[in-house]
Amino acid sequence: MSRLKHHRAVVTGAGAGIGRAIAQRLAEEGAKVVVNDLLAESAEATVALISKAGGTAIASPGDVSNPQDVDQAYRLCEDTWGHCTLAVNNAGIVHQARLAELDLADWDRMIAVHLRGCFIGCRRAIGPMLEAGDGVIVNIASQLGQIGGIELTHYSAAKAGIIGLTKSLAREVSAQGVRVNAVAPGPINTELVRALSKDWQAAKAAELPLGRFGEPEDVAATVAFLASDDAKIYVGQTLGPNSGDVML
Repeated sequence: MSRLKHHRAVVTGAGAGIGRAIAQRLAEEGAKVVVNDLLAESAEATVALISKAGGTAIASPGDVSNPQDVDQAYRLCEDTWGHCTLAVNNAGIVHQARLAELDLADWDRMIAVHLRGCFIGCRRAIGPMLEAGDGVIVNIASQLGQIGGIELTHYSAAKAGIIGLTKSLAREVSAQGVRVNAVAPGPINTELVRALSKDWQAAKAAELPLGRFGEPEDVAATVAFLASDDAKIYVGQTLGPNSGDVML
């Protein structure tokens, strides 16, 4: 497939799980991909997988809550291929605790990685896109940002913020040729979800109409769609590969 061959992408948190699947899918469809991850070895591993499959990718390790690290990823794209035309803000962490026992440091880190990181990525990507009059931003939220999650107040709040950011930015820039949308996955079989308690996982699976968690590739397919011209009239939307956990 080559429907994304015109794209030069920056994907954050692409060293494993959903981010890796997104980077691989974009490369399979022809995009050139900058692979960001906090862990350099994880970013390089994703690049190796893409290269082995015949795709084009380079690694840019860094912390998405640090503007200098984010700038580094975008500069690498610009210096190697040209300005980024597809920004996928995916980087995330998970931590489980009830609000009454939640440390301020855990709250701050959750907001920093998810919401601050998404903001920094959007802000860095948007200037060149507006100058070119073209571009796509896809922000990875969560269905918990729509319905909330027990023992995941901080995670849910950060993801709800990403949905609000997405809608607001879409209203600001859509008329200037930049499409901004979000993807809100349900529980996906990744290391992050497997880090949650077995009780939480079992209770959540029992709530799902589909009866099972999704796979990273399900989310990647949604992102690839939003990045393509097939989604040319999707603006400020939140698509939900979520096993039926949220129905809109």
